[in-house]
Amino acid sequence: MRTDKNITIAFFLNFLFSIFEFIGGAITGSIAIISDAIHDIGDALSIGMSLVFEKISHKKPNNKFTYGYYRFSVLGSVIQSVVLLSGSVIVVYNAVTRLINPKPINYSGMIIIAIIGFLVNFIAAYFTSGEGSLNQKSINLHMLEDVLGWAIVLIGAIVMRFTNFWFLDPILSILLAVFIGVNALKNLKAVVDIFLEKTPNNVDLDEIYEHLTSIEGVESVHHLHVWSMDGYQNSATLHVVSDNDFSVIKNKIKEELSEHGIVHCTVECERTDEICNEENCKSVSHSHCSHHHHHHHHH
Repeated sequence: MRTDKNITIAFFLNFLFSIFEFIGGAITGSIAIISDAIHDIGDALSIGMSLVFEKISHKKPNNKFTYGYYRFSVLGSVIQSVVLLSGSVIVVYNAVTRLINPKPINYSGMIIIAIIGFLVNFIAAYFTSGEGSLNQKSINLHMLEDVLGWAIVLIGAIVMRFTNFWFLDPILSILLAVFIGVNALKNLKAVVDIFLEKTPNNVDLDEIYEHLTSIEGVESVHHLHVWSMDGYQNSATLHVVSDNDFSVIKNKIKEELSEHGIVHCTVECERTDEICNEENCKSVSHSHCSHHHHHHHHH
């Protein structure tokens, strides 16, 4: 459980530090620092939530949550994206007002805070780097982004200290905020796809049809649905038409699907002479039903 401990350390580092940054940003009058503070609070939140939700998401399925708790990790991602998006909006708004009426910035203070920010985040990134679950990989990514964010603020602060280009501060903060916002939106889109039961990106249905129908003894496959609990674990349900021994067929199908990254599947078996009530020709099916109807389409 070494990783959990490390992530907890990273969480507290980030959280305490982002409070220090808000104060520092307010004192030095630098928006870029405040926008990095929002970034950091967002990351601390996401780490905190992924710790809590990871714990929940490993709970075993029960009668209330028959599919288990995987979606809770997705929920964490929703909350985090919303927080980051609202943060970005606030930062951009402040930066634009600042461009219109500039306020003095204490550059030396800004440089000092940026150096501390860079170091603290570098240490946190170092602590959380290494192997780990996908959730942890995304945390590593956040940490690296933080290090980069601070590097940018630091360079900006040094340039302003020597040139007095005050407008760099709001511009940098807008860039950072847009970057955070775009990432948060991407995250949200991925989450919405999961909740809408969209076929996961790493699954190619046509290819799966081909592979399944080429299994010996399988006449046709229809009603194939693939969806994902959390973006990583895919499940499938399908109907198979065959006159062979179903237990053999089922095993072959499960093997084939597991090669496509589908961990859980429910297979409904039918004989060729059986009429499947659900097999209406509108469903995505590569079965007899759709073949018969092809003639009508050709004029």
